[in-house]
Amino acid sequence: MGKLLNYLKSGTGSGFLLIGCVCAALLLANSPLHDAIARFTAYNLGFDYGAIQLKYSVKQWIDDGLMSIFFLMVGLEIKKELVSGELSSPKKALLPIVAAIGGAFFPAMIYLLFNNNTATAHGWGIPMATDIAFALAVVSMLGNKVPLSLKIFLAALAIVDDLLAILVIALFYSSDIHFTYLFIGLAIFALQLGLNKLGVKNLWAYLIPGIFLWYFIHHSGIHATIAGVLTAMSIPSKGKKEGSESPLVRLEHSLSTAVNLLIIPIFAFVNTSIVLHASMLTGLASSLGLGISTGLLVGKSLGIFVTCWLCVKLKLANLPSGAQWPHIFGVGLLGGIGFTMSIFVAMLSFTENHYVEEAKLAILLASTVAGLLGYFFLRFLGQKNSEAAP
Repeated sequence: MGKLLNYLKSGTGSGFLLIGCVCAALLLANSPLHDAIARFTAYNLGFDYGAIQLKYSVKQWIDDGLMSIFFLMVGLEIKKELVSGELSSPKKALLPIVAAIGGAFFPAMIYLLFNNNTATAHGWGIPMATDIAFALAVVSMLGNKVPLSLKIFLAALAIVDDLLAILVIALFYSSDIHFTYLFIGLAIFALQLGLNKLGVKNLWAYLIPGIFLWYFIHHSGIHATIAGVLTAMSIPSKGKKEGSESPLVRLEHSLSTAVNLLIIPIFAFVNTSIVLHASMLTGLASSLGLGISTGLLVGKSLGIFVTCWLCVKLKLANLPSGAQWPHIFGVGLLGGIGFTMSIFVAMLSFTENHYVEEAKLAILLASTVAGLLGYFFLRFLGQKNSEAAP
């Protein structure tokens, strides 16, 4: 049992666990158990007490609650790198930011080339986002075949990418932003930053306000997972004494097992339970299907690679340490794993059920192809480099 747990904790084991959850979700969604699973995920939990509304479906608690913890951990990793790692200088941090912008812009433009002046034009945001959980799982499965800096680069790129997607959702796919809740949430975030400035090291002094921050961000109409990132940015990165473990590192270690072995697999299972229909296949060759698949497979890799190339050639940034241009292309391929965020945007884009179903199938297939291409390309590159090494 101990060996199995240690294997699941590894990058390879957690990656296979994630893939297994996706396969199980697809099989069960297309089995007689589908209705039972749908009823369970739609079951409401929580309470409403006056102005306090905390009653959501099981799926909403997973998407907005559990995934906020995942974003909290990702935010901690990013902050650690910003403080003393690969993103600690503006020249290093600029590359993943610019790559994320290019990786969002190119797919949206490609989608519009296929869908401009059509009934599906509003779905231009679908191929913009990279699924952090799946992309990092794939690169983790490669182990030491890719430089560690490449994983950090992908993590930074993916979170900026998701923040861009959340901004797009807030501006273009949200019909009702409640600014009172938003301002209260920002005031709580300011309080967390103030506690950091005052030298408070107790983690609960940040996590308890973080729960309230989640509540107000959620009710503002902006995706609640942003609260996890904001809370992470406020956690102190230095310990009480010189050389002691910081609250940031302590919290990251506490969360890693639960996030990798529980939260991400549950999220993957619930959000890839797609019921497949024969009629969905015709949608793959439609302007909607082609816009999504071409945007994810071509737009992502092209956008990330081209913007990185321009940034480096203009001497605005450097490549991640130990990485070469083929590595960046491989990361671009992995950027085409849209999965859950793309599915989320698809559901916001269309009211017609057949468009949503066609979009889901295109996202699922394109993301799978992107993940396989990225994995085998980077694996081949790692083997080639190890063989060439003296």
